[in-house]
Amino acid sequence: MFEVTEAALQSSTQSTDTPTQPPELRNRVPAGPHGPVIHIRARGRWAPLDMAEIWRYRELMWFFVWRDVKVRYKQTALGIAWAVLQPVMTMLVFTLVFSRLAHVATGGTPYPLFAYCGLLPWQLFAFSLGEASNSVVSNERLISKVYFPRILAPVAAACSGLMDTAISFLMLLGMFAWYGIRPSPNIIALPAFLLLALVTALAVGIVMAALNVRYRDVRYVLPFLTQFWLLATPVAYPAALIPERWRIVYGLNPMTGVVEGFRWCLLGGNPPGAVVAVSAAIVVALFVVGVYYFRSVERSFADVV
Repeated sequence: MFEVTEAALQSSTQSTDTPTQPPELRNRVPAGPHGPVIHIRARGRWAPLDMAEIWRYRELMWFFVWRDVKVRYKQTALGIAWAVLQPVMTMLVFTLVFSRLAHVATGGTPYPLFAYCGLLPWQLFAFSLGEASNSVVSNERLISKVYFPRILAPVAAACSGLMDTAISFLMLLGMFAWYGIRPSPNIIALPAFLLLALVTALAVGIVMAALNVRYRDVRYVLPFLTQFWLLATPVAYPAALIPERWRIVYGLNPMTGVVEGFRWCLLGGNPPGAVVAVSAAIVVALFVVGVYYFRSVERSFADVV
C-alpha cells in the first residue's frame, strides 16, 4: 500500500508516459495533514471479471467496434462486397467438390443453400477468432499508454464481424427466394446460435490473444488451426454422415452444435438437442478458462507487447 498526496500523484502522472492506474483501484479517504490520501491496491492475478467496470467502459468498446468496421474495407476496390464474395466463392467450391463430384446427400435441400447456411456461422466464427487473436498486438500503442479493461480489445474485435454476417445474411435470404423455399419458423432461435458462435470465437480468441503477446508464432498457427477446424465441422457435409454412436463425441467440437443449430433454424428438421447441449457446455467451460487465463497475464501486456 502506498500513501501519496493528490498533488504529488498528479505531477508524477503528468511527467511520465507510463500507463495510468484504473480509477476504480483508487479509494479516497479523508484528507490527511498534507491533503487527500489515495490508497492504490492491485487486484490478484486470478481476480474475476469486474462487470461493473466493463459496463463503465462500454462506450469505448463500441468505439473500437465502429473503428474496426470503418477501416476494414477502406481503400479496397470492392469494399463491403467482400463480405458476400468470400462465402459465395467458398460455397461454389464446396458445391463442385462435395455435390457434383462426391454426391453428398443433403436431405432434399439444394446443396448451395445447404452449404451457405453452414458457411454463415463459420464465417462469423473464423473472422472473430482471427480478429480477437490479434487484437492486443494490434492495439499495442493503447495498451502501453492508456488504462482500460484489456479484455475489451478481443471482445470488440470479435463483435465487429457481426456486420459482415448481417450483409451475408441478406444474400442467404435471396437464395431462399431463388429456390422457392421458405425459411423454417425456427428462425426465431437464430440469434441464440449466432451468440454461441461469437462466444466460441471469444473463448478461443482471448487465449490466443494473450499467447500472441509473448509468442508471435500464433499468427502462423492460427490459419492452420482454422483450416483443420473447418474440416472437423459439418459445414460442407451433414452431421448425419457421422455414425450415431459418435455424435456426442463429435459434439465436443463446439462449432458442430452451432452449425447444426443454424441449419435447423433455417431449414427445419430434427432439432440437434444433444449435440447443441454438449457444444454449449464445452463453450462455457472454454470461456471461463480463457477469461481467467487472460486476467492472469494481462498485467504484463504493456511490458511485453
